[in-house]
Amino acid sequence: MSDISAFLAGNVATETTEDFVVSERFKDKEGAAVAWQLRSLTEEENDALRKASTKRTRGKHGQMLSEIDQTEYLSKMAVASVAFPNLKDAELQKSYGVLGAEVLIRKMLLAGEYSNLLLKVQEINGFDRDMNDLVEEAKN
Repeated sequence: MSDISAFLAGNVATETTEDFVVSERFKDKEGAAVAWQLRSLTEEENDALRKASTKRTRGKHGQMLSEIDQTEYLSKMAVASVAFPNLKDAELQKSYGVLGAEVLIRKMLLAGEYSNLLLKVQEINGFDRDMNDLVEEAKN
């Protein structure tokens, strides 16, 4: 039996951060690609993103149905996970002629870059491993 102290709040890493070059197009003064800093989200933050991305519609017989807009959810997750650059910075938004972090990130990135960012954001938040991988790892 293991020691419970490993699970106490003071002994657990609360946030993972990782630098990731989203695009080679963003360069510093020396011409090197600038990495974005990504952070992990808590389930509490993730739940808030899911709720904010949920749409309610009327189904058959007037029943209210809830459905998550996956595109909106992933966009919100990406914005919440980007620690640098500050996508909520008014000057940055103004330079691209947009208002709002979710609009900005789509304006800043090419389609493939945005897809790669979404994949990395999902990975850093633990969505990159399926249950079969976890079972195999536990067996070993």
